[in-house]
Order: sequence, then C-alpha cells, then structure tokens
Amino acid sequence: MVLIALVVAALVASRLGDRWITSAEKLASGVARRKPVALLLVALTAIFARLAMLWLFPVPAPAVHDEFSYLLAADTFTHGRLANPPHPMWIFFDTFHVLQHPTYASKYPPAQGAVLAVGQLLGHPWIGVLFSMAIMTAAITWMLQGWFPAEWALLGGVLVLLRFGLSSYWVNTYWGGAVAAAGGALVLGAFPRIIHHQRPRDSLVLGIGAALLANSRPFEGFVFCLPVAIALAIWLFSRTSPPLGIAGPRVLLPVLCILALTVLLVGYYDWRVTKNVFLLPEALGLRQYENMHLFAWQPQKPPLHYSNAQFDYFFNIHLRERFIPSWAGWKHRSWEGVVKIWLLFLGSILSISFVTLPWVVRDHRIRLLLVQFCLSSAGLLAVIYLQPHYAAPLVATVFALWVQAMRHLRRWKLFGRPLGVGLSRVIVLAALAHVPFQVVQTIPNPQAADKAWSISRAHIVEQLDATPGLHLAIVRYAPDHIVHHEWVYNAADIDRSQIVWAREIPDRDLQPLLAYFGNRSVWLVEADASPPRLQPYPGR
Repeated sequence: MVLIALVVAALVASRLGDRWITSAEKLASGVARRKPVALLLVALTAIFARLAMLWLFPVPAPAVHDEFSYLLAADTFTHGRLANPPHPMWIFFDTFHVLQHPTYASKYPPAQGAVLAVGQLLGHPWIGVLFSMAIMTAAITWMLQGWFPAEWALLGGVLVLLRFGLSSYWVNTYWGGAVAAAGGALVLGAFPRIIHHQRPRDSLVLGIGAALLANSRPFEGFVFCLPVAIALAIWLFSRTSPPLGIAGPRVLLPVLCILALTVLLVGYYDWRVTKNVFLLPEALGLRQYENMHLFAWQPQKPPLHYSNAQFDYFFNIHLRERFIPSWAGWKHRSWEGVVKIWLLFLGSILSISFVTLPWVVRDHRIRLLLVQFCLSSAGLLAVIYLQPHYAAPLVATVFALWVQAMRHLRRWKLFGRPLGVGLSRVIVLAALAHVPFQVVQTIPNPQAADKAWSISRAHIVEQLDATPGLHLAIVRYAPDHIVHHEWVYNAADIDRSQIVWAREIPDRDLQPLLAYFGNRSVWLVEADASPPRLQPYPGR
C-alpha cells in the first residue's frame, strides 16, 4: 500500500506544482554550479541554523563517560601539553576512560580533543563541535562534487546537514563523529580528482583526510582507506595512468609525505601519553581497565580487581554481561547497532531511494564505493562495541551511494510519464517536511534520568564556582548508584583547579587526600540523593 501511495503521489507530483518545483530546482542548480559558494553556504548554514535552535537545544552539559574524557583532552591541549603528570592522590580521582598512569590523560585519539580545545580557546568547547559540523557538511559536499554533477552534490550536502547538524547527538554532545566523517569525505573526494587531474593539492587533501581518520577512528579509518589505497595503486600501474615519473611527484610523494608525518606525530603522541611509541592510549586503557576481548571471535578474558565498586560493576558485570562472546550476543548487538546507524544516517524516508539498488550494484562507476561500504561494514561488525559515531567515516560513502540511487530513480518512467522525477521530488520534500518532527523527537527532557543528573552536576559546579576559595568535592555514591552517572571528572591541572572532584571509597582512609588539599573547603556531594545534595563534609 505504501509503495502504491508513493507511485500515485509521484505521478501527481510530476505534474502538480511542476512550474514552482522546476523553478526552485533551477535556482538551486545555479547556486550549486558555483562550487565554492555552495561549500561556503552549507558550512555557514550548519553554524547559523544550529545557533538559531539554541532555545530548543541549549549548549549541552556533558553526561556520558566519553564526553568527559574528550573534554579532559581538550583542557590538556589548551594548557600546551599532550598529557599531564600522574597525580599522587590519583586513586581518588580514578574514573572511566581516563588514564592515570603512566600519565594523566584521555585514553582516546586526539582529534576530537583538539577540536574541543579550539572551541575552549574561543570561549567554550562546544564551539569546536559546531565548527567541526560545519567542516563536515562542507567536506561531504566537496566530496560529492568530485563524484557527481554539482546539483546532486548540493542536494546531498543539504540532506547531510539536516540529518546531522540540527538535532543529532553528533552536534549536541561532545562525543564527536563530525571529525572522522570529514576525514572520510576528504579521502573519498580526493580520489576521483587525483584520477582525473593528478594535482598535488588533491593528494595532499587525501593525506590530510587519512590523518584525520588515524587520529579520530584509527581502526575504522584504516579499513575505510584500504580499498581507496588499493584502487589508487591499481590505477597507478594501469594504462590510463600517466608515467610514474609524472605520477610519482604529483600523486605519491604528497600522500606519502603526509602519511609519514602522521605516523611520526601519532608515535610522538603515544610516547608522551603511554611512554611507548607503539602503544596507543586506547589500547593501554583497554589493558589497564577493561581486559575485555575486542573482536567478536575472541574468548573472554579474566576479570580485573578494582579499588571501587563503580569500576567493579561496570567492567566486571555490566560490560561482561552485555558483550558475552557468543553467536546470539553478536547477532543482537550487531542488529541493535545497525538499526541505530540506519536511523541516524538515512531513516525510512531517504531509504526509499534504494529501490534502485539493483541498478546501483551494477553501476561500475561506483564500484569502489560499494566495496568500501561492504568492507567497512564488516570491520564495524567485527568489533564488539558499535555506536553510530564509530561508523562516521562511512557518512560520505553512504550519501554518495544515496545520490547515485536517486540519479537512477530520476530516470524511471511509467507509461511514458516521468515517474522517477515525481518519486525523487516526493522523497526530498518528505525528507524536508520530516525535519520538524525529527527535531521535536530529540528535544532533550531535563527530567529524564540520563539528563537530570548531569544538569544537577552542572548546577553544583555553578554553585561552587560562585563560592569564594578553592573546593574539594567528595562524591558519595549509594549502593544502587547508576554507574553511567559518573560525577568524578577533573580538569587537566588538578591542583590549580577551583573544584577538585574525588570519590569516597569504602574502607579507604580519606585523611591523605584531606591533608593534601588542606587549603580547600571540603564538600560532600551525595550524588544519589533526590535531588543530589551539596553540604560541608562532616568533621571539616
């Protein structure tokens, strides 16, 4: 019935309002053909459209473990350091996704932290999130310009903006996604330009995109770049390629220089954080805290012992129950992750375009995109963890495939009537009309459990900031504490921070901590009270 309704609507739309829709398409086509203008337009729209929605989606307060870790990286970088020295009282500051030894640092790759650091220098880390979203939409539009006519590139860029730039968690949290998506778009957009023009600047762009992926989503980025590297190597030794004496300096040398520099910088960052050039911070974090299998086929590892109950529950119960190495568990996690990615990337309306999938699959012009999509999807499903932003490099690929599906759809005819023209218009108009509903569905509820605690924490931060002097906030958790609501996160320079957060650990003497921070006012934060309470610490 839905398909019949769409066909009827398409046949009607191909005639009804044709004059106005055609005029709008011509106007958009005129803008799209001025390619630099189109890139600037989508980037500025991404910024100002999101700013216009601040009354609905205010500047977010961090709530997820990962967000605090990225913010630590940002604060570390703004202090002119890649890592911080371990703190003598680290046991009371130990928290999720943060290394305490051999340095005090975020365990995550540095790209997202660097973006947030730019925002912090400009006034607030979220400014970096906003700018990264603008860069992502412009990069994907630029990528599409290299593969398709300018009109289709602009359409794809606008829809990326609407899907990700207004109400998605990519722009409303500090988790990231936009940086890796921009990296993937630069790699994918540079490839056809290298093939057609052999300009050193395009090779440099490809290298920069790969560098962004290496410093944001290293594993996913490697799998994403692998088919591009193979396709580029095949082309270099094909008859259509210029002689190696020409292609070498123009194509290979710029890419290899950027990649060599990237390897050196990654190694240096690893050395500063983990004291080992070949040990990634995230790998060290997995070893020190989780001791979990990473790939779906690996057996479970023995649990670790932790000094606090929150770690013990999260790592030894929550994660191990959720990520049991079994076929049934893998199927459930994979299906759950794929659905989340699909809902964020395309949703039901844009997915209608893939009714032309049989034609898309046979299209030799985008064979690389299909191979890349399949290989990257396999890589994502091989790892036990799967969140939509892990698939960020694939945004460019998915929307390139979607544009090609729409181009095939637009050619369809039924009894000589332009069915495809009508269908493509119905899909685009429906996607535009769905944006307000998409926004309303994602308006944050301050009373929701996953938001209320972070808002309470932000209020206590404001209260202590407004109180003269330096403060030590000792967090007490109830036995039934929700482990995802973690209060103990600190800035890069703990000793000079106005507020220092510490956890109360049963059976561990607090006197060394209290003596170390003897010049501070000491507060007790009862995190699981309703509402959370701040009061002077008993006996101080």
